[in-house]
Amino acid sequence: MSTYPTTPSQTVGPYLHIGLPWPDGPFAVDEGTPGAVWIRGTVRDGAGELVADALVETWQADPDGRFDHPDDPRGARSYPGFRAFGRCPTDGEGSYGILTLKPGAVPGPDGDQAPHIDVSVFARGMLHRVVTRLYFPEEEAANAADPVLASVEDPEARATLVAGTAPDGYRFDIRLQGEGETVFFDI
Repeated sequence: MSTYPTTPSQTVGPYLHIGLPWPDGPFAVDEGTPGAVWIRGTVRDGAGELVADALVETWQADPDGRFDHPDDPRGARSYPGFRAFGRCPTDGEGSYGILTLKPGAVPGPDGDQAPHIDVSVFARGMLHRVVTRLYFPEEEAANAADPVLASVEDPEARATLVAGTAPDGYRFDIRLQGEGETVFFDI
């Protein structure tokens, strides 16, 4: 019997481009759904270089602030074709896009949370995904009262969580490290 050395820990690696994307992944709703908006952006590394092999994943409440999940006793309302989940690999320019519906405010233990989308990023060189949130720029009052957003004390850091507007929806660029790094949360 021969002995083999232990395999070293691996980063996310190229597997995410092989096994995680699927054709409907970028579509949390079907194209043509009334009220659908695009969330588009880029992923950059610590040196500011575009990351051409990352994967961006989103999960969110419906427009009424309800989740289709057993932990939400209110249950989701019916929005035909709304999957509440999107997954898009970045392209050669580090860009991604997810078509979805804007979520509603979500009740929380410390008061309502502003409409937001939970965002995870997987990329080479990372042992675990990083998790952040996207907030909407037109929700100023809700954003000011949101307990999670308020927990980020530095105004410049907090600004990395608020999307910009775009002609067909919103722009949310993600910086994994370095100057202008997006705020990520320990979960």
